[in-house]
Amino acid sequence: MLLPVRHFSLKGWVMRWFFALVLLALMGIAGAAEVVLIPDNNPGPVYPRELAKAGVMGEVRVRFTANADGSVSDIAILESEHPDFSAAVTDALRQWRFRSWTVEAGKPAEMEVIAPMFFRLDIDSPIHANQWLRRVRCVDLHQYAIRRPVSSWVHLPVFHYTRAYLSSVVYTSQLSNERRLGLIAKLNERARYIIDRCGKSPNSRYVNLLPEDIRELL
Repeated sequence: MLLPVRHFSLKGWVMRWFFALVLLALMGIAGAAEVVLIPDNNPGPVYPRELAKAGVMGEVRVRFTANADGSVSDIAILESEHPDFSAAVTDALRQWRFRSWTVEAGKPAEMEVIAPMFFRLDIDSPIHANQWLRRVRCVDLHQYAIRRPVSSWVHLPVFHYTRAYLSSVVYTSQLSNERRLGLIAKLNERARYIIDRCGKSPNSRYVNLLPEDIRELL
C-alpha cells in the first residue's frame, strides 16, 4: 500500500500558512489606506529540494511593495535562516500580481507589506502519517520506485512523509534539532538500500527496513 501522493509537491508547501499571514499583514495596512489588496496571481515558493531532503526548516521575513498597477517591487529579505529559502521567496514574489486599483484620495500609489514565511515539512502531512507508513508494502514501494531514476529514490513520497513525520510538532518538541536532522540523514543514507531490499523481499513492509531508532518512533 503506497501513500497517496496528491500532497507530494515541493511547490507550494508553505503557501497555505504564508498566505494567511500575508493577508493579516495586508489587512492592517489596507484598513488605514482604504485599499483592499486582491490577489490575482500568487504562486507559492518552491521548497529547496536539498533542504527538504535534509530536513531543514526555517523562516523568512520579507518586505515588498504592492503597486497600484498590481505589480510587486522592492522585494527585500529582512531575515532568513538560509540563503536558499531567501531565493525561493524572492523567486515566488517576483511572479506575484494583485488586482490594480485607481490612485485617488485615500488610495496611495503603492503599499508596503512586511510578512513572515515559514518553510515546514509537515504542513500538508497528517499527524497520523505513521499509521500509513507502517502499512506500506515492499512490493508496492519497489514497483513504484523502479519506474524512476535511482538518484530520485530518496525523494520518493514514502521518504518525504517519513521526514515530514519526524519534523512534526510531536518530535520537534521532544527531539533536539541535531538529533532530528541526524535521524533524517540516516534515513536518506538507507533509501537506496531499502528499495533494493524491497525488491528482494516483496512480502516485507517498509517500516521493517528502517533504522531501528526511526522505526521505534513510528
